[in-house]
Amino acid sequence: MRNADERPVAEGGGGYGARPMPAAERGGFVERHGLWTEEQYASAAQLRRVVDELGIELVRVCFVDQHGVLRGKSITRAALPGVLGSGLTVPSSLLLKDTSGKSSYAVFDALSLGGYRGFSGAGDVVLVPDPTTFRVLPWSARSGMILADLRFPDGGAVPYCTRGLLRRQLAGLAERGLSMTVGPELEFHVFARVDDAMHPARVGRPGSPGAAPAVRPITPGSQLLRVDTLDEADDLVAEIHRGLTRLDLPLRSIELEFGPSQFEVTLDAGDASAVADQVILCRMALKQICHRLGLHATFMSRPRGADTASTGWHLHQSLRDAVTGAPLFASADPGSVLSPQGLSYLGGLLAHAEAAAAFTTPTVNGYKRYQPYSLAPDRVLWGLDNKGAMVRAVGAPGDPNAHLENRSGEPGANPYLYILSQLITGLDGMDHGLSPGAPTESPYRDDATRLPRTLGDALHALDTSPLFRRVLGDEVVDWYVHLKRAEYNRYLDEVSDWEQREYFDLL
Repeated sequence: MRNADERPVAEGGGGYGARPMPAAERGGFVERHGLWTEEQYASAAQLRRVVDELGIELVRVCFVDQHGVLRGKSITRAALPGVLGSGLTVPSSLLLKDTSGKSSYAVFDALSLGGYRGFSGAGDVVLVPDPTTFRVLPWSARSGMILADLRFPDGGAVPYCTRGLLRRQLAGLAERGLSMTVGPELEFHVFARVDDAMHPARVGRPGSPGAAPAVRPITPGSQLLRVDTLDEADDLVAEIHRGLTRLDLPLRSIELEFGPSQFEVTLDAGDASAVADQVILCRMALKQICHRLGLHATFMSRPRGADTASTGWHLHQSLRDAVTGAPLFASADPGSVLSPQGLSYLGGLLAHAEAAAAFTTPTVNGYKRYQPYSLAPDRVLWGLDNKGAMVRAVGAPGDPNAHLENRSGEPGANPYLYILSQLITGLDGMDHGLSPGAPTESPYRDDATRLPRTLGDALHALDTSPLFRRVLGDEVVDWYVHLKRAEYNRYLDEVSDWEQREYFDLL
């Protein structure tokens, strides 16, 4: 059974006929503040029918935090109607934590962010479920999940809701009469767990995560697209196919990548907002499916044991006329793959690549992927079908599907912020007629601007970016930079294995 509401009333946008909500449940937080569209009301009705017909007992209500991590609560079937009508509260301090779970703001001192004093004392924000995202979880009996948006208790939008940030930028794009299409290629590693037990060393605390699980590789590496090696992982491949398709995700391919234990999945290109949600669901599904097979999936870009091939997230992107669907990047010039608008958009991606890197590559580890001659970029360049360049122009002159592929992102990036960074920088290029220059044929030898070498460098570029401050506002940029700098500073304070090996005996 599909989870989308396919009734004519939903297709037509329906009016109050699409709101079969019992009278006793009306007047809640969602209706009072006008937070749902008619499509969402129709989807909520379909959701409740699916819950009843399949005997769903628990529904996970989740939001995507600043790091691209799902957080939320599991609610019972009996509680579901109330949550759909009035949302679900969670501590606002979840928006103030770095990747270790450590609050990088003093939440128990006087604190006002986003005009909301409730951040002081870890006051609540409200999760407002989006019924159009409801899924039945194929790996967990009688369980479902739904994505949510963040609101303040007075109904106002939380400025730090990354899902909301992307949709506001896409709404601005729609006002220009345009829409954005993206297609994701997600690489990841799958290792076999050596010890399933929760060893005491794995127990961490805020600011100091516990030890990583002990694992071993499941493929030998250096066997790009080798069918026999992929077939040896057939149980995993079959479960990935089953799980993702039963989640209604538009899976295109499952591939064996170059490195040991390295795989890739690709999803169909689609509406940018929908694809961002799909990436979140896909990453969750891959981790959960692997866990149940005694495996460990990670979207960390360069884990230990993966020195020969780090993982990336290649984001294909293009713009179209929102009414006719006509491609904006397709060129009528037989001497060019991209239209003038496409070239200017590309110019914007390149001009602001250093600041955008804080969103495309938001971890300390991701910058260790930028290695020469590795099929990962290390400089701000573009090329014609060149997989060593940061941005690859895909297609041929006159090709209606001509588009751009940014190869600089890491697979663990927050998808809303990654896509948002592309839209903001690309549109700036179009608005100012920026030129990308000539394409490179030597992406690792060109004397070009380097991508940031560290997360700290990228955060400095974002912090000082007039473009991102103008479009997102000082408040959002300051919040994000503050959180990620706290993470980076913890990294700088840590004594690494490299330091111990290099100096302990020598000095």
